Amino acid sequence: MVMSQINNINEDVKNTEKPIAVSVKNISKNYGNVEALKDMSLDFPKGELTSLLGPSGCGKTTLLKIIAGLLEPSSGSVAVNSKQVTGPGADRAFVFQDFALMPWASVLKNVSFGLEMRGMNKNERESIAQNYIKEVGLQGFENSFPHELSGGMRQRVGLARALAVDADVLLMDEPFSAVDEQTRRKFQEDLLQLVANKNKTFLFVTHSIEEAVYVSDQIAILLPRPSRVSEIIRPSNFRAKGVDAIRRDSEYLDIVDNIWNSLRGYVE
Repeated sequence: MVMSQINNINEDVKNTEKPIAVSVKNISKNYGNVEALKDMSLDFPKGELTSLLGPSGCGKTTLLKIIAGLLEPSSGSVAVNSKQVTGPGADRAFVFQDFALMPWASVLKNVSFGLEMRGMNKNERESIAQNYIKEVGLQGFENSFPHELSGGMRQRVGLARALAVDADVLLMDEPFSAVDEQTRRKFQEDLLQLVANKNKTFLFVTHSIEEAVYVSDQIAILLPRPSRVSEIIRPSNFRAKGVDAIRRDSEYLDIVDNIWNSLRGYVE
């Protein structure tokens, strides 16, 4: 069972005054006789980062792809900024776990690709892409190709591409899982800065309890068999303490331990 400390934190969800950017209502997804999601409902506040956390098979990526419009639910509905989702849209951008870059295209071409698909002229789209390439720390690599970059650099290209299209909602499917621990920590710090500085809503899938508590304004714990939202946790008080202090904070450590105690019985 999750300790009372987390239950008290859950009460904050009821009191949040932020508008809802993404609303998931009674979503189910079946693959034949397998229920990937069952009657799942969840709200994502505007301007915040919500992590979907849980063991393998609990439907995290499936839910993210339904919100992105890449998968159609078996039942239920998703709304982004009160508009019904019927497929992919310009209000959402996806950062994939495996980078999903075009190997034959330069960094500049990859980052500007979404803008090109929208019909933006070359000078304008490359100017915007240059700004985001600089913002993610890749200035000077505009003409490099993906195979010439490290895994961390390729993930930065994917992030710059998502930011360049200026979507309201960024969907991130375990974006840091393919990089080393040092790079991952730097990405986490950079992500906190993006959340603080951009008026965007981040939906973040992770298997890491520590990562979820570190980066999140809200954590939705998903459990399998059947897939469902078990807990909503809001460890948002960490932000005021600064990124360097979060991992040493006793409350951070307590919440990490409590989440693990609630999940350990579901880990195979």
